[in-house]
Amino acid sequence: MTTTPTLRSSLADYLAVRRSLGYKLERAGLLLGQFVSFCELAGSTRVTRELALAWVCQPSEASPSWLDMRLSAVRGFATWLQASDPATEVPDRDWLPPRHRPTPFVYTDTEVEALIAVASRARWPLSAATYDTLIGLLSVTGMRIGEAIRLDRADLALDEGLLTIRNSKFGKSRQLMVHPTTVAALRTYLHRRAALSPTPGEPALFVHPAGNRINYVPVCAMFHALVRRAGVEPRAAGGKPTIHGLRHTFAVNSLIRWYRDGLDVGARLPVLSTWMGHVEPKGTYWYLSAVPELLSLAAERLEVAAETLS
Repeated sequence: MTTTPTLRSSLADYLAVRRSLGYKLERAGLLLGQFVSFCELAGSTRVTRELALAWVCQPSEASPSWLDMRLSAVRGFATWLQASDPATEVPDRDWLPPRHRPTPFVYTDTEVEALIAVASRARWPLSAATYDTLIGLLSVTGMRIGEAIRLDRADLALDEGLLTIRNSKFGKSRQLMVHPTTVAALRTYLHRRAALSPTPGEPALFVHPAGNRINYVPVCAMFHALVRRAGVEPRAAGGKPTIHGLRHTFAVNSLIRWYRDGLDVGARLPVLSTWMGHVEPKGTYWYLSAVPELLSLAAERLEVAAETLS
């Protein structure tokens, strides 16, 4: 006799399958667990649009982006369930207004230098060493802050000028070849870290004064404090200065430099996508439309091409 799977057992199967494909689904897994509990309390063994809408909109003060995340999680699960149970109802995507990515905050060279300068004057010498190196590394590699936090000392091959990012988004790993000046800065940090850390054998590359790995929430709080000390202000059309802006700055500056050097930007975009760990090139193409200077440079390139053909 075949036993009908419950929503909870179906969720376990769904998460197992998706994670086997490289999706981490840490936040989505938590959200869907809450959604299944909501369905169970309602006495339902099947996902319906009514239940999904009620759960998605449950936090009355939630931001549009948070509601969008909840809806996306439920839609993915419901779509998967519908393949085996056609009576499952998939909530409509247009329940919520379209989500627009904010304009990226792009730091000037002067602002990055100011952030590194104030970081180097942090109260604790090990914090100073960690944050001025961290900010510098993010600005010259464009890596995600989570990737930098997860770096171990063993991920550095400084003699070869290579840095390995392991198991990042969607379980992908990649190697970055870094400039000799970056290698020198990392060597200096490792020397200071060995001298200042109470636990020099800690595998993590970036550590705080207690000697263990830094983590996301305190890093963001520290960065906000550094932004204030450095006097970096929000821009009317460019959003607020966040630590993620260093990644945006690297991508935008790379594209601007290629345009100004007369290079084939379209041919190089997949290279930048691979470097930044984007799953698809469209994640990189977004920068072309998000920054006015890039739109202007692209338009100039098109005008030149049109004149050449005419």
